[in-house]
Amino acid sequence: MANTFLPRTVVILGLVSFLNDAASEMITPLLPIFLTATLGAGPAIVGLVEGVAEATASILKLVSGWLADRGWNPKRLLISGYGLSNAGRPLIGLAFGWPWVLLMRFLDRVGKGLRTSPRDAMIATSTDSRLRGRAFGFQRALDHGGAVVGPLLAFGLLAWGVQLHNVFLLSVIPGLLVILLLWFGLPATASIGTVGQAAPVFDWRALDTRLRALIVAAGGLALATTPEVFLVLWAQARGLEIVWVPLLWAAASAVKVVVSIPGGYWSDRYGRLPVLVAGWSARVIILVALGLTATSEFTIWALFLAYAGSLAFTEGAERALIGDYAAPGQKASAFGLYHMTAGLLALPGAVLFGALWQWFGESTAFFTAAGLTVLSVVVLLLIASSQSRRHV
Repeated sequence: MANTFLPRTVVILGLVSFLNDAASEMITPLLPIFLTATLGAGPAIVGLVEGVAEATASILKLVSGWLADRGWNPKRLLISGYGLSNAGRPLIGLAFGWPWVLLMRFLDRVGKGLRTSPRDAMIATSTDSRLRGRAFGFQRALDHGGAVVGPLLAFGLLAWGVQLHNVFLLSVIPGLLVILLLWFGLPATASIGTVGQAAPVFDWRALDTRLRALIVAAGGLALATTPEVFLVLWAQARGLEIVWVPLLWAAASAVKVVVSIPGGYWSDRYGRLPVLVAGWSARVIILVALGLTATSEFTIWALFLAYAGSLAFTEGAERALIGDYAAPGQKASAFGLYHMTAGLLALPGAVLFGALWQWFGESTAFFTAAGLTVLSVVVLLLIASSQSRRHV
């Protein structure tokens, strides 16, 4: 009977993701309000901060993946990355202007860039292909589980009367637990790449067609994706009080927990491509609905949660597809290219969305995002159609 248990490495990295996101999400849902209400920044600045942060991480994701494929110890890369993020992120609470927030977000995302590709490659190489979707779904579910706990902690602290900037500073506590778990819990993996021999050349033209289709489409989705910080502003503009923002964010993360594992499991059973098309198409419908006027508090919560679920549903399938079709010794680089493409286009995408919102209204911004998402789905299908329709 085939082993159906996930490897220790996957479990440890899932727990690390849980704790790290608990620390991160104490801050993230409050950040747009901190920027706009406390520091006086506009929606375009919110988009700039988020776009620069993600673009910074993206370049380093390719670099760290390249290093991991060439024998650098992935555990050290993970400790360095998580350590930098959890050292810089709480210092946002000391900001007196939006440039300081931009700098701290930059440092946070440098850490993310160092850790993400080696982590994903460790999950892919330590897991059988028949369980790979579930492994990534498990990791994403725990990641989102931390994103449930973090806003709840923030909500409790705010309700207790803790000042907003002190909530940011207190996020250092779960961050310290991340480093301890990595140091003592993660196996001392020597390498996930090539040691003592020439590494295979990473050539775009040699990649599997479905892998190239995913990377191109993921770039288009990054350009189209509505940063969730803008959904906070959208909800607040419709009357949601600030004290409820962490709870709404936590509920969105809980939805992501619920859909992440089934999404990965179904990609193992029915194929990666059908899950991707279904999830991305659902996102189009929700974006159009977001562009229409929300008439009740129920509608605000329902659309916010539905959008969160559409994002999480395809995460396991996307990462599992890369693990399936990237060549041995190139998996970390392939993950790095995937993350870099999406992240670099997140900068113009976030700035574009913020500018459209500020100058033409939120409906225009949401409808534009929906149109770009449709184009991404079409691109995925057109490029992948050159391959035979076999189980992926």
